Amino acid sequence: MYPAVKVLISAVLIVLVSEVSKKFPTLGGLIASLPLLSVLGMIWLYADTRDTELLATHSLGTFWFVLPSLPMFLAMPWLLRKGLSFTVTLSLVCLLTVSLYVLMGMLLKRFGIVL
Repeated sequence: MYPAVKVLISAVLIVLVSEVSKKFPTLGGLIASLPLLSVLGMIWLYADTRDTELLATHSLGTFWFVLPSLPMFLAMPWLLRKGLSFTVTLSLVCLLTVSLYVLMGMLLKRFGIVL
């Protein structure tokens, strides 16, 4: 039952963002930008494990992985406004994000930070 509750709460947040964005795209963006998923993930992780070291490692990893995902939010509107289709744009920004994740991992490793 517990996993079903976690899925339901998480799904409600996704639907909320989608529905609000239809009428108020900026407000939908604000809600989506809140670290709700991260906070829920931390709550679920702590509730499941009570392991604060695991939670600390998760939180630090989230920080480092948020950084390379940020350019996606600038590239998406730019590409769409250039006339690219949604499918092409989404593919390109996903490729960009994955590339930046790989680059971030290489840079962190170079500085002795292992995630």
